[in-house]
Amino acid sequence: MNLSFFLSLLFLFSFSQSLCSQTKMDSTNHIRYLALGDSYTIGEAVDASERFPVQLVASLRKRGINIAEPIIIARTGWTTNELNAAIDKENPQGTYDIVTLLIGVNNQYRGRSAEEYRGQFKSLLKQAIAFAGNKPSHVVVLSIPDWGATPFAEGRDRTQVANEIDAFNAVNFEESVRAGAQYVDITPISREAARDGSLLASDGLHPSGKMYAEWAQLTLPKILTLVNK
Repeated sequence: MNLSFFLSLLFLFSFSQSLCSQTKMDSTNHIRYLALGDSYTIGEAVDASERFPVQLVASLRKRGINIAEPIIIARTGWTTNELNAAIDKENPQGTYDIVTLLIGVNNQYRGRSAEEYRGQFKSLLKQAIAFAGNKPSHVVVLSIPDWGATPFAEGRDRTQVANEIDAFNAVNFEESVRAGAQYVDITPISREAARDGSLLASDGLHPSGKMYAEWAQLTLPKILTLVNK
């Protein structure tokens, strides 16, 4: 075997090993997504496949985006301080390429003040940004839906509920802009439930898979911008 032939074989072997290594890396190097919230993130009263974060991931995959299953820290009924305690307990590790944050409806429902919410929301937003590798633009805050537009609110002062939801959303919008996070206003979609029952789950309070799909489509362009960068 002459030297040039040997070197050629060595080059081909090294090149093939490099390709194998690259293929392995590409198959495991998923985009990581952390979803933080309450019932609206865990998808109370709908199948797991209909949850907002799961539908968002499905939409990204349809566009060829290599994204892992979402890590969800959320539970029905959680307020801001309860979400904060759960994050401390779960202690998610590593950096996430995308973090969504949707929290506050239970603060409003329990009659807590918007100013208390501001302080606790700021703390959660700071944590979300840290999870995103200190890249505020990789955090997407979603506005609080208006449960006053649902049959569950029958007999309540729907106008007061709407006004309080708007006040809480003014807070999370201001803090999101100040921190440099992205923001998606899903509240108008939630209010369509007053006229379109198909947007609600069977419990008459939480969104249906159809409404979650609309949230996902509204959020998708912001995520695609991040991914394409």
